[in-house]
Formats: sequence, structure tokens, C-alpha cells
Amino acid sequence: MQEYYYELVVKVSAFHELFSDFLADTLPVGFEETEDGFIIRSEDELDTIVWGLEQFAEALQKATNSVIELECSQTKMKNSDWVASYRDSITPLSIGKFYIHPTWNEPNPELLNITIDPALAFGTGHHPTTASSLQAISDFVKEGDEVLDVGCGSGILGMGAMKLGAFVDACDTDPISVENARENAKLNGLEFRKLWEGSSGEITQQYDVVVANIVADVLTFIANDLKKALKEDGILILSGILDKYENKVLRYYQDCEIVQKITQDEWVTFILKRK
Repeated sequence: MQEYYYELVVKVSAFHELFSDFLADTLPVGFEETEDGFIIRSEDELDTIVWGLEQFAEALQKATNSVIELECSQTKMKNSDWVASYRDSITPLSIGKFYIHPTWNEPNPELLNITIDPALAFGTGHHPTTASSLQAISDFVKEGDEVLDVGCGSGILGMGAMKLGAFVDACDTDPISVENARENAKLNGLEFRKLWEGSSGEITQQYDVVVANIVADVLTFIANDLKKALKEDGILILSGILDKYENKVLRYYQDCEIVQKITQDEWVTFILKRK
């Protein structure tokens, strides 16, 4: 570990989701989302990322005919300070039947424990979309169910289903996410029945529960794949939807009925069944 690292605090006034997608496609490292932007940390200077964000903001302003305020602040910090503050910032969570905690916290004997090391994972349960998806899994997944997690990320949703006794398949188009999901499952003494790098178009069977915690646009693109993967009486959990896009997403799922809607902050999760 180097003695110093660089922390870039990014604030954006609009199109938070699109900036998130841009960073996910551009950065060789992970990043932290905040209410008004992002925090990026790297042992290398992040000037190139700042330039890329400025170019993306300029192009987005022209495309949308809108004004976007972008603020970037880069600081050089000691690695030891970062490790201590990061550990202190990650706290355990109770969500439904689950207790999500980092490796340095003790498990909860009254709940189903999911151990996530934030240094290895993209999803720790703290984001509203992950939390609401876990709540839906807690409420609807039963022992023996066959579950598919599309866009599995850290694997936390699939692990929750496995803790309930389900057989879980999962996929993600990002190879780093697939490896993270595999390692996190191993950390919890679990194993995905099938885990692959790829998209929902490669699904060959039907499931009792299909969960997809992905951005709204992707949920519209893969709507037919998700519905085809669902058994006749199956449950479809859709998350990662900003409330302003919920009607846009639901237009692609008009052949489904809304069983439940979970809202947290500006995020929406839908539990659907075929009509």
C-alpha cells in the first residue's frame, strides 16, 4: 500500500444517474455515491477523470439543452487515515430477515447474517435500491425457490435468497462484479448454482423469482428477457429506478400487475406478477 492516495469529491446538479453510468464505464476503480455526487479514491492522481467529467458534462448540456453545475475537488490524503475512517463509516444493517455486516463486526444470532467486506464489494446494503431489494427478497423468496439475480454486482441479493434456502443463478456483464459475487459467496459459506459473465439474453430456464437491481433504461431494454425467465406464477423484483422514471419502466411491463411498491428517498422498487 502506498503512503498516500487521492480523493476526488464530485458534485453534480443534475443527471446523477447518467454521471454514475459514465463513471462505471470509465473508472478502473470503484466509487462511492453521495446525495449530490460521488467520491472517487485512487493511489494515482485523478486529473484525467476530472477532464473526462468536464467533457461529459459539456456534451450532456448540449444534448439536453440544460445547465449542469459540476464541481470537482481533489485532495491528497494518507492511506492510514482513509482505512480508519472508512471502517468507521461502514455500519451493520438489519433489513427484513437479514443482518448485513462487515467482517470486523460480530454477527446477529437472531437474523440471517450476510458478511460483506466493503473493500471487495460494490453493494453493501446501504444504498436504498439494495436495501429495498433485500426487503422484497426477505418477503417473497421461499425455501426451495429457484432465483435469478440479473446484474448481481457484489452478489448480496443472491446471497440473501440463498440464506432463505433458495437455489440461485446470477449474472453480470462486468467480470469484476462476477468475481466479487463469487468471493463474497465463499466468504459466507455459500455458492451460486450458476454464475456467469453475460447478459439476461443467455437465460435458458424459468425461475420462481427474478430480481434485477439495475438502472431504469436497462430495465426497459431487457424487459422481455426478464419476463421470459419468469415462471407463470413467479415474482419479478425490479429496482434501481428513480421515481421520475417509474412510469417509463412500467410501460414495458404492462402485462404484469403490481404486487407491491417500495419507495425510499427518490428510489422505487416494484414487485410484479404476470396478469
